[in-house]
Amino acid sequence: MAISRPMLIGVTGGSGSGKTTVSQDIIKRLEGESVVMIPQDAYYRDQSEKSMTERRKTNYDHPDSLDNDLLITQLKQLLNREAIDQPVYDYTNHTRSSEKIRVEPADVIILEGVLLFTESNLRDLLDIKVYVDTDDDLRFIRRMQRDIVERGRTVDSVVNQYLETVKPMYHQFVEPTKRYADIILPEGGANVVGIGMLEAQIRDILNKNKA
Repeated sequence: MAISRPMLIGVTGGSGSGKTTVSQDIIKRLEGESVVMIPQDAYYRDQSEKSMTERRKTNYDHPDSLDNDLLITQLKQLLNREAIDQPVYDYTNHTRSSEKIRVEPADVIILEGVLLFTESNLRDLLDIKVYVDTDDDLRFIRRMQRDIVERGRTVDSVVNQYLETVKPMYHQFVEPTKRYADIILPEGGANVVGIGMLEAQIRDILNKNKA
């Protein structure tokens, strides 16, 4: 039996903190439940009208890079149990792709992204707010590995971006939002006990809503 209103869980933290790992672990633990995951970074602004030179200058670690209006609109649709066409971002061309992903409504919606708690209108939609807290050096190593393997970046470009935007934006915009978290989860996916407690909390709410 579906619950009357889906539960919306926000998972945030610095780049490379383990947000996606934690979110995927929760989904595995909630096997048998109706769950969907939405990545905030699918909602970077469309830049098709800009030149490639201008696109490459985009600071993806600043809140202004995100189309939170579209994200909030589509989250409200999912909360009303309406399907959405989630945008897809093309990191190679630094703009939104023409492709879309059809996402059907679910009882549990897990939203993960670096800048989730910076926007009050987005924050207010979240039923549970989770902050994944991981040391800077470990986050940097993970980010470098991901960007080189998955996004074809060079070591120099990753290091320069980290020093110029990622690190300063983290301390300016991301870390201060830790105070909004309901749960602070140290060390991300390695924190088996913390994820287990989060799973228990989610199941408790689901069971009460289905009663």
